[in-house]
Amino acid sequence: MSHRDEILSENDTGLVLDTIEKWLERDVAPVADQMEHADEYPYELVDQMKKLGLFGATISSSYGGLGLPALTYAKIVTKVSEVWMSLTGIFNSHLIMAMCVEKYGTEQQKQKYLPLFASGKLRGGVGFTEPDAGTDLQGIRATAMKDGNKYIINGTKTWITNSIEGSCFALLVKTDSHASPPRKGMSMFIVEKGPGFSISRKLEKLGYHGIDSGEMVFQDFIVPEENLIGGQEGQGFYNAVGGLELGRINVAARSVGIANRALEESLNYSQQRKTFGKPICQHQAIQIKLADMSTRVSAARLLVESAASAYDAGRRCDMEAGMAKYYSSEAAIENALDAMRIHGGYGYSKEFVIERLYRDAPLMAIGEGTNEMQRIIIARQLLERNKI
Repeated sequence: MSHRDEILSENDTGLVLDTIEKWLERDVAPVADQMEHADEYPYELVDQMKKLGLFGATISSSYGGLGLPALTYAKIVTKVSEVWMSLTGIFNSHLIMAMCVEKYGTEQQKQKYLPLFASGKLRGGVGFTEPDAGTDLQGIRATAMKDGNKYIINGTKTWITNSIEGSCFALLVKTDSHASPPRKGMSMFIVEKGPGFSISRKLEKLGYHGIDSGEMVFQDFIVPEENLIGGQEGQGFYNAVGGLELGRINVAARSVGIANRALEESLNYSQQRKTFGKPICQHQAIQIKLADMSTRVSAARLLVESAASAYDAGRRCDMEAGMAKYYSSEAAIENALDAMRIHGGYGYSKEFVIERLYRDAPLMAIGEGTNEMQRIIIARQLLERNKI
């Protein structure tokens, strides 16, 4: 099958979304359940995503990407998540890495790496989380010590998406362990796999199957100084926070996809399933659930659009992205549970997609910063923007 005539264009949002919908219906939907249940990595689908341009979706066209705005990108993520959410992690973590390079890197770094990222020749993600540091990025322990014209990295990163199948990562480390506050001593490097960089294990998960999550170990791993993003130490924390804005919009968009799929499945099932002589959609208890589910989807979608629009306008959007991520992920969890209740025993069966949605949804409340942290971010920004 050739995708030569289906490469996405940055000039036509309608064409982009139509192309994605056709691909999902033709190539993804028929295999998603089987591959997810087997926790099988989708090599063929990844090759198709390369040809579709998804690994360069938000990379500027001047570096070989599609240059799509976050608003269009979020709609793509939502559509993919409705069919198989795991696929979005394969290109989203990769695009956060690319964004860190494009937004904060030197021109030499951009010229070298962004075309490789856009084509998918180099694929990877971000190495932020550690065994003792997740949402609290300032608590990381991995270090990079300067040695002439190179750095020597030691430490461990865990729960890293694409760590096994990927080959290049934006790695957050400490170049000054004594800095106060700690964020001033953090730096980010572009690292490619090589001697001293190993994967200790694949992490098994409740959901989010088919995509690899692993633990990365660095033992005297050498990286050249030209791979320090931006060429200046002490900027890594700010690089990471900037990347997480796009990441949170992505998680929010994924959540809309999960919530909407749960709604659509419930609408269809409730009109077919009968109890007490009539379709269950005619029972008020079910109607109330459907109304709540639909309202959640619509509200979540609008919050995602608001955050993406702020991101595209170049405005600070940690509050908007936090609101979208917080509300949308909770909506996904609630809709998945309501869908399971509407489907009854069938919702608990692997023959129906509901149980997958139910397993995937909780990750949305954890990934890219917990929802508890999102609420703190929202409150702090509210106070900052509304001083009296």
